[in-house]
Amino acid sequence: MSQFNSISDLLCNSGAQFRIFDMGRRISKISSGQFEKLEQGMIPYPTPYLHHAWLALMLWNTKDKQQNVVWFLKFPLDEQGFLVQAVRDDFLNRLMQNISQMLQKENLDQTNDALKDNPFSFTPEQEKMAMFHAQSAVIINQPPSQFYTDTKAYFSGDLGWENWSSIGYQGIADLTARLEDGNNSAYILNAIPELPVEPLSALCTCLEHIEIDHRVAQALSKRIEQLLQQEQDGNVNLLASLLRGLSNSHSEELKKAAIQKTLTSPHALKAEVLVAIATRCNLSLQYPELLSLYLEKLAISEAGQTGFSRILADLMFIPVMRVLILQAFRNPERSDSLAKAIGEMFGASFESDTNSSPK
Repeated sequence: MSQFNSISDLLCNSGAQFRIFDMGRRISKISSGQFEKLEQGMIPYPTPYLHHAWLALMLWNTKDKQQNVVWFLKFPLDEQGFLVQAVRDDFLNRLMQNISQMLQKENLDQTNDALKDNPFSFTPEQEKMAMFHAQSAVIINQPPSQFYTDTKAYFSGDLGWENWSSIGYQGIADLTARLEDGNNSAYILNAIPELPVEPLSALCTCLEHIEIDHRVAQALSKRIEQLLQQEQDGNVNLLASLLRGLSNSHSEELKKAAIQKTLTSPHALKAEVLVAIATRCNLSLQYPELLSLYLEKLAISEAGQTGFSRILADLMFIPVMRVLILQAFRNPERSDSLAKAIGEMFGASFESDTNSSPK
């Protein structure tokens, strides 16, 4: 069997069509050219999550569906966010050994797994897996799941908004992935103001993986405003889901406004809300005034010092965010609470350095 020097080389010589996806913060496409540069160490990984690159490699044969395969891979990144070459080489060696062993068997069946016992493979969480299945079915022209028809009927309003228990999460994922088909976009747009908590939360966790239009973004923003007007013990998990659903909108003004209102509400100290903003709305945190507000709330939040340190350690692994966060740390107008949290995270010497910065 031929020996390949890179994953890109393996994919290009597989004889199959393929696509590469980032599976970290959200499902997003990575071009083959971009992935090749990542492998060669020419560019850092663009969307690191928990200091790793989370990938899905999808290969399919238009003539033989039995040859379709998806590999979910998790690779550590170095301190600068680059793919570790030795890790990539180790993965390739393990993969080729497994494939060679499979080919030597007399009876091949569907239980053969090229990634068996591979330490770099992972299983996505159930919700993300459902959305990946929905999107991949669209890509390779396969039909949606059995839940699709009932889900369309529910989102059209024909079944009654309380009758959601039988539609299935996969059906919502299929509907979201096929937003441009038929009346699906109109169904979702009209349903958002009416949906109960459970189906609305499920919809939002699907919407975060696609680029929603301005109308859908406005509808989600209105639900956020309504929720923020409730008492402090309102549904925090729903608010976090709504922010996630809005996060992939092109409308920066809508996103900024929603985050601003959230961070000036009693919900701003809830860990679920702060995690949703950090992991899904990190691009919006590149606005200095919004970042400063976020850091102040995080410093006194229910997440505590452990949450403060973990959330920022992940955010600061993104090069742009690291620069902006360090600048915010040195802001002479920061609160004592934020200064204390910074000191706990980095040590007293860092806090002393920031306190001695020119006013």
